[in-house]
Amino acid sequence: MPDNAHIEAFDSRLRQECLNAHWFLSLADTAEKLEAWRRDYNEQRPHSAIGNNVPAALMKSAHAASP
Repeated sequence: MPDNAHIEAFDSRLRQECLNAHWFLSLADTAEKLEAWRRDYNEQRPHSAIGNNVPAALMKSAHAASP
């Protein structure tokens, strides 16, 4: 069940911060705005669940530590 809680929290953030915050004028415009939000979410914004790290930085350090 914990996975569902994480998915629901993510869905809520996506809805509040992206879907409800923008008007989408076309499919291409939608893709552009969703990609910008995804990049910010994964590459710029620290997440408390991973020690206030940015997910992209965490992935880079995991790849560097793997054999």
